[in-house]
Amino acid sequence: MSSLLQGVSLYLIGMMGAGKSTVGQLLAKQLGYGFIDTDNVIAQSAKKSINQIFAEEGEAAFRQLESDVLGQVCAYTKLTVATGGGIVLKRENWSYLHHGLIVWLDAPVELLYTRLAEDSTRPLLQDPDPQGKLRSLLEQRTPLYSQADLRITITEEETPEQIVDKIMAAIPSVLRNSQ
Repeated sequence: MSSLLQGVSLYLIGMMGAGKSTVGQLLAKQLGYGFIDTDNVIAQSAKKSINQIFAEEGEAAFRQLESDVLGQVCAYTKLTVATGGGIVLKRENWSYLHHGLIVWLDAPVELLYTRLAEDSTRPLLQDPDPQGKLRSLLEQRTPLYSQADLRITITEEETPEQIVDKIMAAIPSVLRNSQ
């Protein structure tokens, strides 16, 4: 698989709770790639949590940091990159994402809500109706997510390892078409 990819990085996009970080780490290991989580890089460089950045500087400032980090990351090869759920909102980010293969982890709202129900670290879910908020975010972002090279539909029953297997099985179909 690595020879087929020829060092092309993989960018995982999708909603918060879709499993981009967990799947990304496993995928990187299987490919012999490095792993980067853009949210972790942002938090480390800002020396603040994502929640603090949102609270103190606002979403626009966070999105700019996110673009800056992505712009730096896309210069490298042989990476699996877990991105923030809203990274697709800025047009400039697509030019960075297109340096690699874009994989959309598509999970239904109910599954996302179940996974995130106890997670207080998600600033966009500090809402009286978190499930409704998730649904509206997903509706807003789906046309953007659907521009990915690969769409991997996730079910509640699947383990992260099974999702990695699905991605690995799907990669050759995209690479053959693009060469």
